[in-house]
Amino acid sequence: MATRNPGKIRELEALLQDLGVTLLSLADFPLLPEIPEAGATFAENAAAKAVAVARLTGHFALADDSGLMVDALQGAPGVFSARYAQDRTTPRPPTDADNWGKLLEELQGVPWGERGARFVCELALARPDGRVLRARGECKGIIALKPRGETGFGYDPVFWVPAYQATMAQLGPEIKNKISHRAQALAAFKELMAAWKEELAGDWAVSGQDRLPPSGFVIPGH
Repeated sequence: MATRNPGKIRELEALLQDLGVTLLSLADFPLLPEIPEAGATFAENAAAKAVAVARLTGHFALADDSGLMVDALQGAPGVFSARYAQDRTTPRPPTDADNWGKLLEELQGVPWGERGARFVCELALARPDGRVLRARGECKGIIALKPRGETGFGYDPVFWVPAYQATMAQLGPEIKNKISHRAQALAAFKELMAAWKEELAGDWAVSGQDRLPPSGFVIPGH
């Protein structure tokens, strides 16, 4: 799993554990260069990362670009979710608390009915031959007035889920992995992953190779 975000690693491992594939991370490829996130959308960033990592490693690569979009802020922080408070913390990178702290400050005085938001996850699954498939998942909620909960990561402590009357950080991984934006997007990819694994195995069998193809998926992210 080519992400340096430990929270995302744990979440993706849990969501993909029934696929029967080997999950690798950027730690398994220490010489890989940084993949810039220069796109204007989550979809552009995910596709660029997936294609680059698949080409460099020779493995399937599932790239996840995700973030928070807040209605009252015209979709911000959006693709800048992970570095939203960078203007306040330079030269060090912002922490999760820095980011959601800035968000809460910007929403001061905004009434509850106008604090709608959604987590968005765009996934791009790339094969080493350049083929790419995509999926999108969303989870709608409300930005809470203050942080609550100890689990999760990112903006989870301030993302209120009305159906559960709790923040995402209060729900715990079992519930989160059923309703999250990443869970929704990954659900659409599971069949594609399984089909592509079988297809690649068939390609190798036809070519007369005496060993199975690589079964690893490299998952780039931030």
